[in-house]
Parts: sequence; C-alpha cells; structure tokens
Amino acid sequence: MKTRCRKIVSLILAGLMTLSLAGCGKQSAAKDVDYIKNKGTLVVGITDFAPMDYKDDDGNWIGFDADLAKKVGEDLGVKVKFEEIDWDNKILELNNKTIDVVWNGMTLTDEVKNSMSCTDAYCTNAQVVVLPQDKADQYKDEDSLKNLSFAVEAGSAGEEAAKDKGLGYTSVDSQSKALMEVAAGTSDAAIIDLIMAGAMIGEGTSYPKLTHTVELTSEKYGIGCRKGSDLTEYINKEISKFYSDGTMEEIGKKYGVQEALIKK
Repeated sequence: MKTRCRKIVSLILAGLMTLSLAGCGKQSAAKDVDYIKNKGTLVVGITDFAPMDYKDDDGNWIGFDADLAKKVGEDLGVKVKFEEIDWDNKILELNNKTIDVVWNGMTLTDEVKNSMSCTDAYCTNAQVVVLPQDKADQYKDEDSLKNLSFAVEAGSAGEEAAKDKGLGYTSVDSQSKALMEVAAGTSDAAIIDLIMAGAMIGEGTSYPKLTHTVELTSEKYGIGCRKGSDLTEYINKEISKFYSDGTMEEIGKKYGVQEALIKK
C-alpha cells in the first residue's frame, strides 16, 4: 500500500513539474524582446539560400532576408549573428534557444505554423522542378516526373512536395547541395524554391545549363519565433514600417525579389 502511495505521489509531482516547466517556457518566450536586448544579440537561424541568405566575397552574410534581419537588429539596438543550421532541426534549434528566430525564406507549412509563432506572410514562392536544359522538353507535367530521381533539402517544402506527389527522392542538407546533385548527374532533378531558381540557375549564374519546368506548389514565406514569443509581433510591426517607408521595395529590387513581395 505504501509503495502504491509513493508511486501516486511521484506521478503527481512529476506532472506538476512538467506543468511548471511549460509555464516557465511560455513566460520566457513571451519576453524574448527583452531577452534579446539584454544579451545584445539577435541570433538568426539560416541556411545558404540565395537570394535570401548567402555569403559575399568577404564571407559576410547578405541577401533579402539577411538585410531585413539586420534592419530589425538595428532597431532592437543589438548585433545580428547568423547561425547556419540543419534545416531539418530548425524547430529544435529555436526551442533550445540556440537561435532566436528562423528567417530564411521559410514556407508557412502546417508543421511550421503548429510548431512556431509565425509572422505575417511577406513573400510568395513555389516549389519547382530543376533539371538539365537539354532534358527539359521531356518533363513538362507531373505525370512525366514519376520515374525521375530527385534531390531535395531535408525538412524543406521541396521534400514535402516530393512526398505529396509520390516522387522518388534523396534528402540532402541544403537546396544548394540539391542543385549540385543535378549538375553532377547523381540525381535526375531537384525540387527547390522558385526564388532560389531565379537566382541560381540559367544564363549568367552558377548553373547555366540547368532550368526549371513544373511548378509543384504555390506557397508563402514567413518568419518563425518561439511559441508565445513577443518577438513575432515586434517583427510584424517592423515589416509594416519597412513597407511604408519603402525599405521592402528597395531591398527587394537589390536582390531581384520585388515581384514576389506580398503587397500590403
């Protein structure tokens, strides 16, 4: 009887501790703006994804999202640190406070919206099929894609599209790697963001012999904060200001994404 009572007490205490920790987590996230100001750094989780986040010749992170994040950091009065992450682990990195925000052309999937506090959408996009130009005419509809081997970024909207369409694929750690697989001939095709395709493939780019054909999905980009975080509303207000003062359009033109901006 005593053993049973001890077990019951232990279960009750464990439950109370879990609730207490959950409550602390929510309170902590609710004060993210102060937390970031106090430590003096906004840590932004990214991958190498032109034209949103990528390095210049001097090794500095630039891009449409990178420049916007720097603007927000300036208004917060803190330094901005870009942390390259495994995209498949973005939710874990955010919750563990390895990073403060996920800001990297992130598609607002159901998983993302259920796991993070997301800002308003600010950019449109699509998942597109990329393959060699000399084979493009053979693959212009979804039915023609069934026998191709695809490279996709793990945890990305491209991977989700491949699953949804029943396509055979191999997961790699970035969209850039997916393009490298196609260029090397180790995969027949890749599924990447349309915005990245515009910057990375075709004449005058790193992959002049690749092109994109079928659009598998249409989607919207948002920025991810911790659940219950006050940083979400702060960034929403910042972006509204950037629309009003012309900053969004200015940075959009700089990186060629102005047509993808969601007009406010």
